[in-house]
Amino acid sequence: MHIPIAQPSLGNEESAAVLAVLASGTIAQGPVTAAFEEEFAAYCGVPHAVAVNNGTAALHAALLAAGVGPGDEVIVPAFTFFATASSVSMCGARPIFADVDPVTATIDPADVLEKVGPKTKAIIGVHLYGQPCDAGAIREICIDKGLVFIEDAAQAHGAEYRGRRTGALGDLACFSFYATKNMATGEGGMVTTTSDEYDERLRRIINHGQSEKYLHTELGYNYRMTDIAAAIGRVQLAKLDGFNRRRQENAAYYNSHITAPGLVHPSVASGRTHVWHQYSLRLTGDFPLSRDEFMAYLREHGIGCAVHYPIALSRQPFYAGAATCPIAESLAASVVSIPVHPGVTEEGRAYVADTINGVI
Repeated sequence: MHIPIAQPSLGNEESAAVLAVLASGTIAQGPVTAAFEEEFAAYCGVPHAVAVNNGTAALHAALLAAGVGPGDEVIVPAFTFFATASSVSMCGARPIFADVDPVTATIDPADVLEKVGPKTKAIIGVHLYGQPCDAGAIREICIDKGLVFIEDAAQAHGAEYRGRRTGALGDLACFSFYATKNMATGEGGMVTTTSDEYDERLRRIINHGQSEKYLHTELGYNYRMTDIAAAIGRVQLAKLDGFNRRRQENAAYYNSHITAPGLVHPSVASGRTHVWHQYSLRLTGDFPLSRDEFMAYLREHGIGCAVHYPIALSRQPFYAGAATCPIAESLAASVVSIPVHPGVTEEGRAYVADTINGVI
């Protein structure tokens, strides 16, 4: 049996949608993209969604719309993908790394509060692996300190915090539709917001700073989504809740059936709905294999696996000299992701659990 760590869930509906766009003659940004934006905004429960060409562009555009620039600082979690921090650097600002909660691995509000300083402009809260961060606590800090709260929801399409979906928890929220995400367009992204002002500025930023055709009022970029990607996105959005339910079923099975000692299951904090972009186990000293040995064992048995993420941002060479974040660095040394995507069948997840339990 072979079970990949990730697998896009694409079918005939996506193919038909793309073919319809090709037949229309409008393949760049057009009416299909506009429809996707409207549908995605409604799904998140916000008035505005701006489609872009990838998740990093979403973060960069959101930061620029929030006015982040040279001399500013933005607090980001130390345990996440590099783009969360690099997008801050792309603005000429400085990322300040906050440590993460040892249970959820999401940004720790207490450490965030310690890191807020006179140059802080914004906080990016990452909904890691599909679980929302403590958005209520982060929002309170932002309101108290006059900061912008940006959600990095690249892994959390459809996740909820206290009954509200990601994308509606911050001032701006950024999604990725990369091929392995809970919904995919190949490459692609979205920025959601409740602010008319942010929406207007985002639309200028992603289109060369144009306020009208050939009138450029600020520095902008070519971050537009194509109607080809949007066509796939509309079909995927309609399937998203079903995809997420399947991920939740697979994760629940692992939680109850993986019993090998020395492994810590991921947990879901109260008031949060997890959509399981990744299912990451943590190896402790009681586990009989090293992480490299465990991953080699899984691959020998046809089970895909990965480390998300092997180096904390506070230890990345590009950010040499950053303050240590011990919890993030400990997680980076101990996590292993196993397949949880909708393509994992009941037989497949049983095989994964049995194989892991067979280590001992």
